[in-house]
Amino acid sequence: MNRTIWALGALVLVTIAWGSTFFVIKDALDDIGTADFLATRFTIAALPLIAVSWRRLMRLSWRQWRTGLGLGVIYGVGQLVQTEGLRYTDASVSGFITGTYVIITPLLMWMIFRRSVSPRTWVSVGMAATGLAVLSLTGMAAGGIGELLTLMGASLYALHIVFLDRSTDQMDALSLTTLQLIGVAATCSVVSLPTSRGELPDAGAWTAILYTALVAGALTMLLQTWAQGYLSPTRVAVVMTLEPVFATAFAVAMGGESFTVRLLVGGSLILAATLIGVLARDKTHLSTHHPTDPDPPPDPGDHHSASSADFAETAHTTSNH
Repeated sequence: MNRTIWALGALVLVTIAWGSTFFVIKDALDDIGTADFLATRFTIAALPLIAVSWRRLMRLSWRQWRTGLGLGVIYGVGQLVQTEGLRYTDASVSGFITGTYVIITPLLMWMIFRRSVSPRTWVSVGMAATGLAVLSLTGMAAGGIGELLTLMGASLYALHIVFLDRSTDQMDALSLTTLQLIGVAATCSVVSLPTSRGELPDAGAWTAILYTALVAGALTMLLQTWAQGYLSPTRVAVVMTLEPVFATAFAVAMGGESFTVRLLVGGSLILAATLIGVLARDKTHLSTHHPTDPDPPPDPGDHHSASSADFAETAHTTSNH
């Protein structure tokens, strides 16, 4: 079996792990506050990287620190908003709505930097909006606040990718990743201070924290980084669209959620829109994934290295998951 097949398999395992985090986190939020959960999770995720990169960090300029921490703040706020939204909506719905950052990203590139948007992207936006409308027709808990917060989180993830695209050439990927994680952990810690009761999480919450920080964080980062050495950014992005599918499967099979016609139709529209958006990004050199991942190595299959824009979007991390 050639390495491309192994790489595809590894990437599917990554999306399975990320998809599983939605219902895991939702259950954990019954026992711990959103900011407390995220502060603990991202502090644990940041510590190993700080341990291996502290010498590099000491050599960075103040401007580089400001860039990395600033990106972390944007991502941290996105995490807070999206995770809080998960309290008020189904994990399956959250998975599909979170995935719309793939479509929102090129729109922000157009609005902020006037980067051209292909007709396919506009089609994907219309399909995603229709899918969101279908998901919101009935059963919107708390007046739809969960869906709205999740969409706001997806928009902040997209904004993070836009500015990350402009920052990847300022320092090495490991330093940038570490600074972002520090920024996320600090942002969530500051937000948690006014409401934190200073109590340690219970066993269930600790399981979720460690799972999302280490298994669905560090381990998936390693698998994804290796896999991207044998796959093009577009192929990576297409595989990543499986995440909301697995999020729904876990939510129904293990999270006690119902598989409804509304979820099937709305989710299918958003998934199709995401795929169209991924393929449309070939013209704008945008891709997808998690912002705390290291710079991917050259793709032997395509015989070229990923551009900074490819890294910016194929680097969307330990993250909204």
